[in-house]
Amino acid sequence: MEEGYPSRRQYQKKRQQGKKILKKLAIHTVMAFFICGVLLMGVLAFAAVAYVRDAPQLNPELLNSPQSSTIYDMNSKKVTDIAGEEYRKVVPLDQIPKKVQNAFLSVEDARFWNHPGIDVKRVAGAAVANVKEGFGAEGGSTITQQLVKMSFLSSEKTIERKVQEAYLALKVENKYTKKEILEKYLNKVYLGEKTYGVATAAEVYFGKSVEDLNISEAALLAGLPQRPSGYNPYNHPDLAENRRNIVLSLMEEHGYISEKEKKEAQSIPVEKLLKKRENKTFYNSFTDRVIEELKEKGIDEKELFTQGLKIYTTLDPKAQSITEKVLKTNEYIEFPDDQFKAGVVLLDTKTGEIRAIGGSRHSEEVQRGFNYATQLKRQPGSTAKPVMAYGPAIEKLKWSTYEQIKDEPIELNGKVFKNWNNRFHGNVSMRKAMQWSYNIPAIKAMMEVGTEEAKQFAGKLGIPLKEVFPSYAIGGFGDGISPLQLAGAYSAFGNDGVFNEPHTVRKIVYPSGKEKSLQPKPVQAMSDYTAYMITDMLKTVVEEGTGQMAHIPGLPLAGKTGTNELPDTIRGSGVTDAWFAGYTTRYTAAVWTGYDEITQESYVRTKDSHNAKLIFKHIMSEVSKGIETPDFTMPPSVEKVTIGNQVELFVKGTAPKRKQLNIDKPKKVEDKEENKQQEVEETEKKQDEVQEEEKEPEQEKEKVPNPNEEKQENETPDTNKPENPGGEKPAQDNQQPGEDDNQQNDDQQDTGNNDKGNPGNNPPGNKDTPPPGDTGGTDGSGEKKEEPATQSPPPRKDDG
Repeated sequence: MEEGYPSRRQYQKKRQQGKKILKKLAIHTVMAFFICGVLLMGVLAFAAVAYVRDAPQLNPELLNSPQSSTIYDMNSKKVTDIAGEEYRKVVPLDQIPKKVQNAFLSVEDARFWNHPGIDVKRVAGAAVANVKEGFGAEGGSTITQQLVKMSFLSSEKTIERKVQEAYLALKVENKYTKKEILEKYLNKVYLGEKTYGVATAAEVYFGKSVEDLNISEAALLAGLPQRPSGYNPYNHPDLAENRRNIVLSLMEEHGYISEKEKKEAQSIPVEKLLKKRENKTFYNSFTDRVIEELKEKGIDEKELFTQGLKIYTTLDPKAQSITEKVLKTNEYIEFPDDQFKAGVVLLDTKTGEIRAIGGSRHSEEVQRGFNYATQLKRQPGSTAKPVMAYGPAIEKLKWSTYEQIKDEPIELNGKVFKNWNNRFHGNVSMRKAMQWSYNIPAIKAMMEVGTEEAKQFAGKLGIPLKEVFPSYAIGGFGDGISPLQLAGAYSAFGNDGVFNEPHTVRKIVYPSGKEKSLQPKPVQAMSDYTAYMITDMLKTVVEEGTGQMAHIPGLPLAGKTGTNELPDTIRGSGVTDAWFAGYTTRYTAAVWTGYDEITQESYVRTKDSHNAKLIFKHIMSEVSKGIETPDFTMPPSVEKVTIGNQVELFVKGTAPKRKQLNIDKPKKVEDKEENKQQEVEETEKKQDEVQEEEKEPEQEKEKVPNPNEEKQENETPDTNKPENPGGEKPAQDNQQPGEDDNQQNDDQQDTGNNDKGNPGNNPPGNKDTPPPGDTGGTDGSGEKKEEPATQSPPPRKDDG
């Protein structure tokens, strides 16, 4: 054999040594896995023992009756139980028909009579689903376990809760008979509409005793526990009917009914089974929002109605009562008819805590599941301009309130944008554009800053948008927003740019004493200079512009009007929607008014379009009584500059510098003095013209489509007619939504007659008189341009 190669004996010896090493390694590996398994089992066993040790005691009182959660107000005083005693009827098992019992057993626990409290087969099936889809994807709880969870535990999908649930279920099965357990469950289970147990649900949904229920009704009830709100037959009849049919199929599968009985029961429409819904409580709008908000934050609805939670809310009972009274009576405002809808949200400007919700003018409307304050989605009209146009422009470009924007006809992407009366005003300041709600400057401002910036700005204020187009600058949103969203956005302007998500719940406390805070964290959504400069312009809107009807003497207030134009198919003077959003340093409110459907008979007439401002005014007046409301404080990042007779605001460092006088050239000084005197004379002359124009505003006839009128107006503009006699008029821009709220001149006839409350002690018939007309303006020809930049006196820094 050649040198360097091992012999056969040496090779075999090495091979045997290698086998021994592999064998030892395999043994050690197995031992390691075994030890790890034992340790893991030990850890799990230790954890299980710890979970069992911490499990609550088996309290018979808690097991027997449901515990309704209690709502507390902003001062932690009890307001109401989520469900009253009338929703807790208890009956013995022998009074519950077999068909009702079997319906629940078929869908909730088919092997109830055979398992010891835990169904191993069902647990195994749920375990497979949880491995595939994640923990908590599917439950394996028996009726006994559900009873335990409703009585003692939270609905959190955790290992601890499942271990305690199984342990307590075994104890319950050991202490009570199967019939006793089923009886407790059928009297305790939550079935929606604030009802506990089958006896109560039979009366609430069908208006009959549980003993008189038919198979179809029994199956409908049995399908509710899984998703009481989602399968609510009043709100979702189609889903409820599908769920009922599934239960009927399971009843047939388990031999409780025949195929013929199944088909007969499935053939009955759900709507024919139900009785007329009853009204809810006085605080219905607010409590409904509380429940929805808790569900959004992961609190199970069944937990709310069965586990005795203490829910500490932001409700101000006084403010809620005032809101309800303003909306649901004619004591303050003369509403046009019962079909006229309204929704309002009042919240704390500094914290975002909701103080009151006016969800409808009629309680039964919210009872049907719709809340006009929180669930409505309508285009916001010109109330969007601070959010979509001017706010982003100040934030990103640091525009001043005097920024000059040319108001002129524009066309973008084939759409023609114009103002309500086809008139244009040349160069106007951003303040004036906001004051009289001109459309073109808002669109130009958003286009200048960029649609992406506008989108991000709105998103930080709780208004998420998938896409943004030029029409969004004037409120032409694709999907619309709710008063809740609008109030949240506006509150940030009054809170130095800090956004707090509007919320109704501060915290919840479980029966065990465990607390869970639900207050959102504040977010700096914009710079303080943006918030203050927008606020200052919106104060001008209320004091001297389209929002004067919402003005409250002695109360520092900022706000904005908004309306949407009527479709071309409707003849008449009015709008589809009327909004008002405003705020003080204490409160913020947003109001929407309108109709469910716009027809020739049901649309917001011009005189009724002021109701949104009046609703705001009366609620804000009442809640502000007896408390000090300080004015908005100008931050150091803003400076004042007097331009002509108007104080304008600039971001610090961007204001124009004051021109220095050259003492070596006295002639220039004299010229400057002469120019100054000439400018003063021109200003006085212009003011005289304005006063003359405002004396006799012409009454305008009701709008009737006439193709010749617009042509005549363009050819011979009436520059003596005031442009804004009382409110905003929606844009007439080729079906461009969300326009300008300047009303037609027939608004002059409306002197606030809808307003019956007269807050602020204004003279009757005059307190809500529409504001005087805007001055100047052209018909688009450009012959007369109002306030061009070249006509303004030289700016100087304000001493104050």
